[in-house]
Amino acid sequence: MLVATAKPAVICLNPSDNVAVAVRSMEAGAPLGIRGTAARTQVPHGHKVAVAAIAPGEEVIKYGQVIGRATQAIAAGEHVHLHNMAMHEGALVHEFCADARPTPLLPEAERRRFQGFLRSDGQVGTRNYIGVITSVNCSATVARAVADRMNRSGELAQYPNVDGIVALTHEGGCALAMRGEGYLYLTRTLAGYARNPNFAGILMLGLGCETNQIAPLLEMHGLEEGPLLRSMTIQAEGGTRRTIEAASAAIREMLPAADVARRSAQPLSGLKLALQCGGSDGYSGISANPALGHAADLLVRHGSTAVLSETPEIYGAEHLLTRRAATPEVARKLLERIDWWRDYTARNGAELNNNPSHGNKAGGLTTILEKSLGAVAKGGSMPMEAVFEYAEPIDRSGFVFMDTPGYDPAAVTGQVAGGCNVICFTTGRGSVSGFKPAPCIKIATNSDMAVRMDEDMDIDCGGIVTGSETIEEAGQRIFEIVVAVASGERTFSEEFDYGHNEFVPWHIGAVT
Repeated sequence: MLVATAKPAVICLNPSDNVAVAVRSMEAGAPLGIRGTAARTQVPHGHKVAVAAIAPGEEVIKYGQVIGRATQAIAAGEHVHLHNMAMHEGALVHEFCADARPTPLLPEAERRRFQGFLRSDGQVGTRNYIGVITSVNCSATVARAVADRMNRSGELAQYPNVDGIVALTHEGGCALAMRGEGYLYLTRTLAGYARNPNFAGILMLGLGCETNQIAPLLEMHGLEEGPLLRSMTIQAEGGTRRTIEAASAAIREMLPAADVARRSAQPLSGLKLALQCGGSDGYSGISANPALGHAADLLVRHGSTAVLSETPEIYGAEHLLTRRAATPEVARKLLERIDWWRDYTARNGAELNNNPSHGNKAGGLTTILEKSLGAVAKGGSMPMEAVFEYAEPIDRSGFVFMDTPGYDPAAVTGQVAGGCNVICFTTGRGSVSGFKPAPCIKIATNSDMAVRMDEDMDIDCGGIVTGSETIEEAGQRIFEIVVAVASGERTFSEEFDYGHNEFVPWHIGAVT
């Protein structure tokens, strides 16, 4: 993980770089404060500026890595972006396990603890919700009505240790091939949420005639009904009103048992942290992402699990992860997922460089290579212990990777289905998402946005950009806030009661 060096006007991340990042917007003639160069053109803050002449076709270097090629001659001091730089599909060298070493766990006596809900299966929750999970879109409206009725009834006041009732609805569940990837991913996601330790109880709600029948779903994924896992269908109950009554009664029966749960001191090995970024900008790979990577390293040393995802957004930087793979098999599995994505995008008429987004480009990111190199920084520096497919149960501690889309709601849904009970979400443009049942900590890459969206950003890492804080200092702050939030401190997205609409299982395959 590279450490940024703050300069008066720009940040140069590696001695071999031929571009730097503007700390603030610059007019032509403004000195860069590096290599005796002045800006030749206007350079927006967060965007790249050449610190050396770059010939047409020459590689553009940032982070000490290739992020593209110049499409025309670029003079030192010129703004470098879409108008003079483009993607370069180079041949990466994938070295397996070159940087792998045993994870440097702290001695047991030195490891921190947090206040969590110990579940009967040994998992630890950071929240204590009851969930209403739909098997099909056709039961979504009734599920929301059940949750709304219970949350607004005033009944939950009798159960102060229950955080609320969450309805998790989605667009699928029928007209899909039962032997296809789409069916496997959907059922694995629903089962994963049913197992997530942030839920004390689950009601599975279906229509009744859908392809995704509840009984086979439970059997396939080793779930059994009981007092805290119930199911019903609208058709069997006799329609909307009767289902709402029956579902409300089932939840009332769960509430006393859910309310018995109390927070107690638990080892940080009970934490599974989802590492996410969205609405990235030119500062993401300089401030918030490496700071989160440092926090992830600290958590892993205390026994936690840190889960990087978004395969299309590590594309072009996967060679950095294969070097950290704990075994060759782990490295090969990551490259197999990259190959799957190449095929998936090709057969759908897309490409893996169908990124960055409009907001990413406005914030200074030009190619997916640049974005990926910054995104990988969230994963810190620990060995990569495992690679999981979408929504697979995460059964390894340490730093791991999960194959997900780059689309944030779908990516986080996969991580939470895998068992993540806390989320850290870095953003440079701004984000207002929540992801019930897991609390989401928003981390700003720059102070301008953090001030403008001060009611949504939990942490400001802009001091790294200005030089008032180091990556390590910001990472330590993130670590402490993760422990506090896991112990019950509420995030801004929780204060707004966000997180009811961001349950988005990854939909792949034909809808028939």
